[in-house]
Amino acid sequence: MLEAYRKHVAERAELGVVPKPLSADQVADLIELLKTPPAGEEEFLVDLISNRVPPGVDEAAYVKAGFLSAVAKGEAESPLIDKKFAVKLLGTMLGGYNIATLIDLLDDGELVDFAADELCHTMLMFDAFHDVAEKADGGNAAAKRVMTSWADAEWFTSKNEIPEVMTVAVYKVPGETNTDDLSPAQDAWSRPDIPLHAKAMYKNPREGVTNAEEQINELERTGHPVALVGDVMGTGSARKSATNSVLWYIGDDLPYIPNKRSGGVCIAGKIAPIFFNTMEDAGALPFECDVDNLNTGDIIDIRVYDGKIVRHGTDEVISEFELKTEVLLDEVRAGGRIPLIIGRGLTQRAREHMGLDTSTVFRAPVIGEESDKGYTL
Repeated sequence: MLEAYRKHVAERAELGVVPKPLSADQVADLIELLKTPPAGEEEFLVDLISNRVPPGVDEAAYVKAGFLSAVAKGEAESPLIDKKFAVKLLGTMLGGYNIATLIDLLDDGELVDFAADELCHTMLMFDAFHDVAEKADGGNAAAKRVMTSWADAEWFTSKNEIPEVMTVAVYKVPGETNTDDLSPAQDAWSRPDIPLHAKAMYKNPREGVTNAEEQINELERTGHPVALVGDVMGTGSARKSATNSVLWYIGDDLPYIPNKRSGGVCIAGKIAPIFFNTMEDAGALPFECDVDNLNTGDIIDIRVYDGKIVRHGTDEVISEFELKTEVLLDEVRAGGRIPLIIGRGLTQRAREHMGLDTSTVFRAPVIGEESDKGYTL
């Protein structure tokens, strides 16, 4: 398995991309190696099971969760993964196949606190919420701690607030960028493979673009994250793959999740609504402003709460902006609009179950004024 995987890594390196996430069959082979690890491969094997398996309800995640659950319950053993570490790894899998075991372990005298720690920052509970609530109502102290954590939105408050100043290097593509520029139709076959598909972004040279990947890599050498800037951004058909490609270059790695990134900053004179929404979903900070005085290579300070862009280290205002909504700041902090919606819902359910008022932790969305006027085309 390791020989075949290393060959794959080498082949991908020739393409200039990271290896694909492990498949279910590869994870099954990896588990056998974890049970009897070859000498000298220990650290590599732990890295693979920790960081190269997709989370959630992927088939490979099913195999991983099954093994880790067995280790946690004493039904399987590995000299590299003890019970506590198995619980920690289960807690990195977001939701799906890991949830039932973590809830079961709330009754385990040895691992109860470790399972509770992981559940406190797990948002994808859905109907399993009732299982935790039932245990809490029955007097389970760990389940009560989890419910209190959800009610207090610790999954959110434990994350860093958006800094007052974000310093970025500008990569500007003048004119209109449509989603076909970011995710070309002729490269649709590679869209599920985000790192590979991202190589097609701006594949056709145009004003401001020679080789997008090389240009962005060069800007990263400034030591600052890169912001994508344009006059008009994201027009055309709705393609999540367009956002995936952009974030592969300007976003941040997601811990324990292979080949996906979130975050990043996108600035344009006009951002198409659907593209704006998909950037929001992925935890990016998109906003509109006058970009005439922004050019590739500029180092700028974004004063997020003041709505100003200034030259780095100065008070020279280049442009001013207003966020679409203050809730956008919560979305970025939460890792995206979708995580915020799910997490906020979990917090509200916990508070309702515990007889508490609505949480004041989150920024409230602005509700539009009611009108009895009709609509026109």
